[in-house]
Amino acid sequence: HISVVTPTLNRIDYLPDTVASVQKNVKVGRKFTFDHLICANGCTDGTNEWLEKQSKEEGSVIKYHVEKNRMLPGPARNLVIRKQARDDCWVALIDDDDIMLQRNLYYYAENIQTNPRKKWFINDFVRVDEELRYIQGQDYYHWKFESPEDMLRAIFTGKCFAQGNVCFSKQLFDQVGGYNESIPMAEDLDLYVRFLLAGELPGYSPHISHLHRCHSRNISINVDEKKHMQDLGLLYERYKDQFEKLNISFDACH
Repeated sequence: HISVVTPTLNRIDYLPDTVASVQKNVKVGRKFTFDHLICANGCTDGTNEWLEKQSKEEGSVIKYHVEKNRMLPGPARNLVIRKQARDDCWVALIDDDDIMLQRNLYYYAENIQTNPRKKWFINDFVRVDEELRYIQGQDYYHWKFESPEDMLRAIFTGKCFAQGNVCFSKQLFDQVGGYNESIPMAEDLDLYVRFLLAGELPGYSPHISHLHRCHSRNISINVDEKKHMQDLGLLYERYKDQFEKLNISFDACH
């Protein structure tokens, strides 16, 4: 079973497309189930009412939770994963303005079932503009790493980046303590770094999971290469002792 997780805050202009893209995932050829866990936090644009109506539609996979106050993405994801996800499930992610491709969950299920020793998987995704037109030369892609240390070095030299293009077991999520609730940005990368520090190297699935929509209201709109390296520096300092034991360094000027 795969639970797709989405925190949302006043994105009624985009959320219906995101929800529809998850709903339309196909399972032909592979046995698995899925649902869509949505945390609506601080919404004042009709999102809550829309979710209530949509969740009652025949065949809907939506399970939603409403929080009156605004939350950071990390705490919002933690809340619905811990409150609504099955203990034996796998977790996939999609932001409230992105589009999941309809075979994404199939490929995750295939990898889970054929690689029973792996606790998480990573894949590629592409960037599109607000009108969902492909942006050339800005794909996010991955490859097979030799070890967790190898992947950590790629992350801290700016060669490897992971966001919503992952699927992980709830068991692994619980093992490392879930998302860090104190950081406003890069909470997803922080989680994946802790997966690696726990010795868990992801399996690589050479498929595209989703379209990452770039628009003027993106949370990461002001995150350029300089800001990304600053975030990496903060992340490195957070677990510096563990990195040094693994002989992993970080150079902000790299």
